[in-house]
Amino acid sequence: MGGVCQPSGVPSPARICLGTGVLGLLLVVANQWQASAASPPLTRAGTLAALMAVGLMLVAVLWTRAVPLAAERAALQGREGIDLAESLPAALRQELGWGSQMLLTGTPAAVVLLWWDGRPLLRRGLLAETGFEPGPICERCRDSGRRVSLVNLALYPGRGEFDALLPGVPAVMVEPIGQRGWLVLGGWSPRCFSRSDEVWLHGWACKLRSPLEALNAADLSPRAPLPPSP
Repeated sequence: MGGVCQPSGVPSPARICLGTGVLGLLLVVANQWQASAASPPLTRAGTLAALMAVGLMLVAVLWTRAVPLAAERAALQGREGIDLAESLPAALRQELGWGSQMLLTGTPAAVVLLWWDGRPLLRRGLLAETGFEPGPICERCRDSGRRVSLVNLALYPGRGEFDALLPGVPAVMVEPIGQRGWLVLGGWSPRCFSRSDEVWLHGWACKLRSPLEALNAADLSPRAPLPPSP
């Protein structure tokens, strides 16, 4: 899968700043300790050097906070494949295939689900064996008409709603499609979805709304499993 958040260490520039600051502070202390007399010029120079060393260490801390470490990818379990409603119009099937593939390769999504009129029309990525059923979080998202981003699912009391999406999924985004459906993304790690991922998900939901609303009951037959993606 593309777009996976990979773990990383402290940025190299931050390590350099921190090491330089610590070394400078140690040298200042050693210099003051070995001085035979604490003259005013030496004291002023030592104070300025110590402030510069502490400043470098502060820059390293702020650098690390500004560029936080990426969360480690979760070891998610599921069969890789695609389930797609079999009687959908060809144009819509092509759109769902293309769009879901872009989400899986261009974002940190592990699974994509499209729910419409009480049933899943599309599941793609890592698939759970159990069927997903929208719960209170999805309903609140639909009623408000606003996307819900659960950046760290472990912190939310209602996280059990998404166990059937993919067991252990660490992050979820739910995008409403009018009053009749949702696009749901499950991510590989906590806080892995970016602002650009949210914009892409919203844009695709808007694009899908018109062809979905044009469907009739005959187009919504039970989904047919397809072979796993290569």
